[in-house]
Formats: sequence, C-alpha cells, structure tokens
Amino acid sequence: MAKQNLYKPFEIEFKQQEQFPPSVKSNNFFELIYIVEGTGIQYVNKNKFNYRKGNLFLLTPHDQYSFDILTATKFFFLRFTKFYLETKKGKDKEAVQQVAYIIKNASHRPGCILKNKADKPFIASLIENILQEQTNQQIYFGKITEQIVDTIITVVARNIALKLPKNVKESTGEPVLEILHYIQENIFEPKMLKAENLSKHLGISLSYLGRYFKKQTGETLQDYILNYKVRMIEIRLLNSDMRINEIAHELNFTDESHLNRIFKKLKGMNPSEYRKKNALPGNTSGAMA
Repeated sequence: MAKQNLYKPFEIEFKQQEQFPPSVKSNNFFELIYIVEGTGIQYVNKNKFNYRKGNLFLLTPHDQYSFDILTATKFFFLRFTKFYLETKKGKDKEAVQQVAYIIKNASHRPGCILKNKADKPFIASLIENILQEQTNQQIYFGKITEQIVDTIITVVARNIALKLPKNVKESTGEPVLEILHYIQENIFEPKMLKAENLSKHLGISLSYLGRYFKKQTGETLQDYILNYKVRMIEIRLLNSDMRINEIAHELNFTDESHLNRIFKKLKGMNPSEYRKKNALPGNTSGAMA
C-alpha cells in the first residue's frame, strides 16, 4: 500500500488520466477529489462507488482508496492538512474549530460528499476559478486561491453537517461535536460507547451527559448511535457486496435477525428489500452518488 505525505498546508493538482496507479493509497492528510470529466469506479476501504462528472469525494487520513477509470478522467485534487486549518485560528478561532470538527465527522461517510443540490454548481464554479488562477498566475493569485480553498472546505463542512443530528447548527458548541466525533471513531467498539466511558473521556459528569446531548442534538445518545449505525448499514447495502450477516457482525448486532428487526423498525423495510429497491439498474454492488 502506497503511503502519501503532505509537507505543506495545502496542495492543488489537476490532471487527466486514463489509468490510475494500481496501488491502494493511504494519506496522512485530508484530500478532496473532484471529477471534472469522466466515469469510473472509486474504491474506498471496503466500498466501491460509480463516479461521474460533478462528484466530489472527501478522503480522511488513513482511508485506503484507488480508482478504476472507465473513460478518460480529469481529476482535481485538493489536499490539506490539519495544520492548514489551525493556522487560521487567529482570524476566527470558533469558526475554524467548527469546520475542523465537522470535517472529522466525515469518518465512515464514503461516496459523493455533495448532498445539497445548490452546492454542486457552486463547487464547480469555485474549482474552475482555482484552475484559472493557477493558469493565469496574475498578481495575488496565491492569496485568491487560498481564499477559494477556504470556501470549498467550508462548503464541504456544510454538506457533512446536513447529515449530523437535526439540531446541530453552526453555533453548536464544541463539546457536542467532540462527542459526535468520539462516537463515530469508536462505532465498532461497543464498550467505548458506554455512557461511563463517554463521560470519562470528555470530562462531563455522567448525570449531565445525556441531558446535554439531548438538548444540543434533539436525540438521545442511544438513538444517535443506533441511527448512525443504520446510516452505515445503508452505505454498505448500496455500495458494497457485503452480506447482511457480515454487516451485522461488523457493527456488533447480536445476529442478522437483530439487525433486520432494527433496520425495518427505522426504515420500514428489511435490508434485502432496501438494497433491491434502491440499487441502480444493472448495479448490484455499487450505487452512483
């Protein structure tokens, strides 16, 4: 597996490829990959996705990924480090922290990151402007490029935030975002998700933790954890060929029937029905974003 490092705050690359390097990649930085033209399949961890023009993928540190290119593809790469966000804290510390925590909540969220339809042409325009600035290199092009990069990262954060609990707003306090990040980072470890461990890790009293989370998000801790698991089940049903019992084992359900019962209660149909109903024609193991 090829390991990539980034030694500057952010980096931009634009290239057209008919073949993608065969090795699976893993980074020590965040990477946004925008499809300017072309089609193919993106592999991320255990999932695969049909990509097309206008898709924007966010890869978090240590995600393993590769591409199968079906038609010649123009890729736009924007790579940035945690340090890049931290350098901006003097300007607007609270806003930067919000973006940083939301970006971290992208964990386990594969596929096209753009959920807000209005943001799709906006992102396309921003990337086109970056390419023009890099090509023309007129006075202040570096500063203008950096400002556009900041805007792209903020738009990405907004789209991730659309999948957070309904009451989480831009003004939501940092502690609840840290709770969400902790849950998502430990979603495969049931013991770590016990209220006692959450309380200890976050330095919040056990008696206050549940009330605080419900007030900030509109959900109980257990409801959020369960709903997040169901979202992960949906991703695997539509974007992988994992069997139901494999998903149940990965997400620590008692067994397949337990997963089926929970999923049907929340989604109104069992997982097999959901996979069949929502899979694209001719695509049984991946879903086009």
